[in-house]
Amino acid sequence: MSSKKQVRVGNVFLGKDAPVAVQSMLSTPAHDRDACVEQAKRLEKAGCEILRATVPDMEAVRTFAAVKDAISIPLVADIHFDYKMALEAASAGADKIRINPGNIGSDDRVKAVADACKQKGIPIRIGVNSGSVEKEILAKYGAPTPEALYESAMYHVRLLNKFDFDDIVLSLKSSDVRTAVAAYRLVSARTDYPLHVGITEAGTLRMGLLKSAAGIGSLLLDGIGDTIRVSLTADPAEEVRAAFDLLSAIGLRQRGVNLVSCPTCGRTKIDLIGLANRVEAALATCDKQITVAVMGCVVNGPGEAKHADIGIAGGDGVGLLFKKGEILRKVPENELFDALMEEIEKL
Repeated sequence: MSSKKQVRVGNVFLGKDAPVAVQSMLSTPAHDRDACVEQAKRLEKAGCEILRATVPDMEAVRTFAAVKDAISIPLVADIHFDYKMALEAASAGADKIRINPGNIGSDDRVKAVADACKQKGIPIRIGVNSGSVEKEILAKYGAPTPEALYESAMYHVRLLNKFDFDDIVLSLKSSDVRTAVAAYRLVSARTDYPLHVGITEAGTLRMGLLKSAAGIGSLLLDGIGDTIRVSLTADPAEEVRAAFDLLSAIGLRQRGVNLVSCPTCGRTKIDLIGLANRVEAALATCDKQITVAVMGCVVNGPGEAKHADIGIAGGDGVGLLFKKGEILRKVPENELFDALMEEIEKL
């Protein structure tokens, strides 16, 4: 149920049959050009497919241009209130502008931004969140409800449509998971625009991951969402890793190894937790699209993990090495890790 419209952001397509794209945002100070460039390169290397940077003033525009020159992935300008910064970012090579047209002033300013983006083929993301809903809409609904978020988004859409601009991506974010999910379901049912999905202000690494998995995961399983950002109070590289892990967990995209491991029980006679963590760390940069199983005993080893390309199952002082559910050989416990790594090398 991906959006029917398709929008091009640099060399990345959103909507229709395009894969769900992974986004993140620079967290370094907007005036620190070197830090921004370094972090942008690091995020690109981590797999970020669309990157966003805030552009509050002219010095930030110069930083934005330097970042644009340093990376090959699309760069989005995040604009609040000052329409001139949107125009400057468009001239500096922005691949997308994130702006709420109703926040930048009179119709002539909205028209100036719409015209500049249309001339350069730059899409605009309307980014509504629970803290940005207009006072009149809040008064109508009493709170930033899903309906209020939807009405706010449509208000901004109409402002752009008024000037014959429809190259639009929408986001309706809330820090409340239920509100965000309901808002996205509402807009998905009523419009064809590509959707940027996320839970805003989700929190630190632990709770942010949980909220994002619940909210973004629910929507993606419903076929809703064309690009995602897992917002975390953490290094933005963690956002990128989390997004790919989430996409892999629900079967939309796999990048590298899919590790499955059992939760252990009274039958487990090896240090399975330590072994599983060691395997996960060793395979973190492996780009083979395979499933690796680390299981606690023969009961849930080759049987429950027979779908795995390769795996190990613990025993009492020994373990089984198996491939596609078939046992290859017994291995002493202290050699299980090395034996597994050797077999993975052969795949």
